[in-house]
Amino acid sequence: MRIGVLAVQGAFAEHESMLDALGVEHFQIRKPSDLENDMDGMIIPGGESTVILKLITELGMKDTLTDMIRGGMPVFGTCAGLIMLSDDVVNDGREFLGTFPIRVRRNAFGRQLGSFSATSRFKGVGDVPMEFIRAPVIESAGDGVDILAETDGRIVAARYGDQLVTAFHPELTDDLSVHRYFVGMAEDHAKSVR
Repeated sequence: MRIGVLAVQGAFAEHESMLDALGVEHFQIRKPSDLENDMDGMIIPGGESTVILKLITELGMKDTLTDMIRGGMPVFGTCAGLIMLSDDVVNDGREFLGTFPIRVRRNAFGRQLGSFSATSRFKGVGDVPMEFIRAPVIESAGDGVDILAETDGRIVAARYGDQLVTAFHPELTDDLSVHRYFVGMAEDHAKSVR
């Protein structure tokens, strides 16, 4: 099991720490050639979605990432990563990767002062601690999207095939359950293609 972590901007080191705690091999994706490495899944971290989009476009990685995800590569996007994967961002006209049929609102809980912690039920996992920092929210989901978690009646985690998104930052807690869930998704996918 080997996971690539997009490391052009954002909280990639924290995701790497979670993978270390789970004993999962990982590497950083910083340039197009890194996408040629063998991997069973990838993580797109939180950070600044506009900066991540700008960098992967300038580095010539955007189309390859999109093709890999559309081709079935398991992917986990947190916060800005959720925005990167969504196909409709209501308050941002930029074209992100667009692989996940969800309608998303950036900074839905407010700016930095709107950051907060919560604990909510995550489908198939149980109660998980959630750290929200300038978090987006999923306003609506298309066909085939499985809603995994809500906070205050707002959708904050979902799955679409082998794509997983959270509006919160599980990598900023001590709880490994959401990362373990994603690694399980990647393991299941790897078995299915062998």
